[in-house]
This record gives sequence, C-alpha cells and structure tokens, in this order.
Amino acid sequence: MSVGLRICDVSLRDGSHVVRHQFTIEQVVSIGCGLEAAGVHMVEVSHGDGLGGSSLQYGLSRTDELRLIAAARSVLSHAKLAVLLLPGIGTRADLKAARELGADVVRVATHCTEADIAQQHIGLARELGMQVAGFLMMAHMTSPQKLASQARLMESYGAHAVYVTDSAGALTIDGARDRVRALRDALQCEVGFHGHNNLSLAVANTLVAIEEGATWIDAAVRGFGAGAGNTATEVLAAVLDRMGRNPGLDVFKLMDVAEDLVPPIMQKPAIIDRAALTLGYCGVYSSFLRHAERAAERFGADVREILAEVGRRGAVGGQEDMIIEVAFELSQRRSSPG
Repeated sequence: MSVGLRICDVSLRDGSHVVRHQFTIEQVVSIGCGLEAAGVHMVEVSHGDGLGGSSLQYGLSRTDELRLIAAARSVLSHAKLAVLLLPGIGTRADLKAARELGADVVRVATHCTEADIAQQHIGLARELGMQVAGFLMMAHMTSPQKLASQARLMESYGAHAVYVTDSAGALTIDGARDRVRALRDALQCEVGFHGHNNLSLAVANTLVAIEEGATWIDAAVRGFGAGAGNTATEVLAAVLDRMGRNPGLDVFKLMDVAEDLVPPIMQKPAIIDRAALTLGYCGVYSSFLRHAERAAERFGADVREILAEVGRRGAVGGQEDMIIEVAFELSQRRSSPG
C-alpha cells in the first residue's frame, strides 16, 4: 500500500459554492495551470455539489461542468483530474461522461451513515478504470467506530481510499484524530481527510490526520471552498515543507496562485465571520452558507439563527430546501403578535 501523501486541490469544485457555481472556462484553465505547475497531485473540478449538481435546488452553473472538466483536462499533464459524485444527484451517465473527457479519479460522497448507496457508483468507476475514493460526509455526526463500519462498506465496494470528511468544519483535533485512527485501524485501503476551517482548525486537523496515517489529503488554494474555506493548500505545503514531509509541492508557486489568481475570482475572502463560525459551532454543512445568507436577506432573519435551527434539526447535504422553511418560520415568529 502506498504511503506517500497525495494532495488534492478542491478549489475548482468546493470553491464553486463560494462563487455560486459561476466558474468560467478561463478561470478553470488559469487556476488549473497554476496548480499543475506547483506540483499538486490531483485537481478536482465539477459543480460544488458534484456531477449533475447544476439545478434550481443546488444552484445553476454558468458553464456546463463537462466543459469545465474538458478545459481542466487540457492543461493537466501530471496532476490527475478528479470529480465529485453524490449518488442521487450525479448519475452513472454523468460519471461515464466525465471519464470520457479524461477524469482519472472520482470521489463518491454519501452522508456518513449511508455508505451503502455508493456501491453502484464505486463499482462502475472501477469498471471504467478510475481511481475511487469514498467520501463519508458530515463525519462529526457519528462515532469513530460507526464511521469505520461505513468505511469498510466503501472499501468492500472497491474504494482505493475512504475519507473522513469534515463537511461542517465541526471536528475538534481529538475528533479528527479519533476518526482517522478508527479508519486506519479498520481498513486495508488508504485513508483520506477533507477539512473545513469554520473553527480555525483545518490545518491542525489535517496535520493530525496525516500523523494518524491519512495519505489522501484535500486542500484548496487560499482556502477557496465553502464556509470559512478548506485547508489552505499553500499553508499546508509550507508547514509540510518545514516538517520535512513536502510531497513535491512548490510552496512559492502555490503562494502565487493564492495571491494572484484566486482573489479576483472569489466574491469575498475565506474568513471566519459569525456565519461561518456558526457552521462549525452548530455542525452545519458548509455549503449551506450561501443558501442561508440569501434566505436571511429574503426573510429579514439572522443567518446565525437560521443555521443554528438547521443544525438542531440535523440537516444534511441535499436538504437545502429546509433553509427556506426555517427562515420563513423564524420570520413568522417575529411578526406574530405577543
């Protein structure tokens, strides 16, 4: 089993949430070229909610994601091209189309207790000759032991790696450590980690994950991802270099991408403002942030109250419609006499 670190930059997928899925071909080519030159091992490109995600429910893409995938493929020589697929959103046909355009890797994502719905897609990806990672999202919502049980299912379906996916940026350092350790003890395949910075712990949690044996590591240049952003690729690279564990990343080139290419595209920097902090504090899916901000503006509600109530209800990815319902109910409470 390979033990070398593989860094996957997710800014051209997770960052899609930040720009409300309005990426252009030129932006994908620009960032893709920069990441390729910096030695990143994998570059993920697709709608923020994965293949087939462009919809009224999740947000309509400005540019068809297949065109974005093709554009990325044209500039990636050494870096593998990755896509995300959520069963129930993306289909087998979507996966085949992405593969035909040159996608090398697919990350099949489910809620942390629903690994069984990934069997068909993981199996198809293996048939297509792709590398496959299972993504157990919202990993804070179940115990390390139950997460490991779900990971074993994904491994049995053919996953080359299974991720502890901190979709809400809600894991503490001990929480990240315990979950990665549980997967590492339970699996023969590799283990991955995907962090968000809503509690300012993304880099720390990622380093703990690496210490515990995670080898597929996600990051986003300048933290270009949902909520307060992901583990920043350039920061992680600098820290790994200081530790003597740099897996071939050019720190200065990543700094250049982060400083010169990404800021003009982002609508606002990845910061831990009160809304993003609420995501981590209340354990809410990071991609809910933009939806909650729009709902708060529409109904005159406090975005923190919306997110806190969504968290209390245990909402998971795919339940974006609950945000509107909650915002409306909060507005009605305020307007009710007495």
